Amino acid sequence: MFKYLTNLFFPQVCVGCHTLLMSNEVVVCTGCRHEMPLTQHHLDPKNEAFHKFYGKIDIQYAAAFLNFNKKGIVQELIHNLKYKGQEEIGSVLGNWYVEDLKKIQRHHSFDAIIPVPLHQKKLKERGYNQVATFGKALSEGLNIAYEDSVLFRKKYSKTQSKKNLLGRTEDIETIFDVYVSEEHQNKHFLLIDDVITTGATLEACSRALLKIPGTKISIVCMAIAHS
Repeated sequence: MFKYLTNLFFPQVCVGCHTLLMSNEVVVCTGCRHEMPLTQHHLDPKNEAFHKFYGKIDIQYAAAFLNFNKKGIVQELIHNLKYKGQEEIGSVLGNWYVEDLKKIQRHHSFDAIIPVPLHQKKLKERGYNQVATFGKALSEGLNIAYEDSVLFRKKYSKTQSKKNLLGRTEDIETIFDVYVSEEHQNKHFLLIDDVITTGATLEACSRALLKIPGTKISIVCMAIAHS
């Protein structure tokens, strides 16, 4: 009843085309869903995302679900997820992507999903980590643990997108660290984030995780931006 009244007075609209959503639609309408710019990275283990990190860090696999284009639907989705409190977007993208990642599980056995963390100050400001619902949807669909207490951010920093490339790489290496425990040794971690841009943040997180003995790293993100 409450949901009915909410939809009556505050109708849900598609993030992409802003038309009213039907009762069986969530976040985006069926039309926009079929026009989503899928990367199809799961069909190519040496895809663009993998090459972002090749030769920089030792990773087993990397992929992104969607192509991120300025002023496109994916930018709208990420913006609404990150800044407008629409955490359900992460769940929807995770539930869509999990079917592709099940195919990857045939070749890679992941032990835990690790989100790129926010600093506690940023977490308090925003109220949530924008990749949490995405990670939890993958966790449920792939039947692997979601671990948000292994990797942490030591320093509060300004939004990386507002810095130039030099500014990003100068300080990013000192931002992240891990809690090293015996139970997390010899694990294959699936590191997740919202958008792959330069890859600097994910590279720094991977280097921190690799301090744990026997660690293997794979990376999966909602989207990838093209340079």
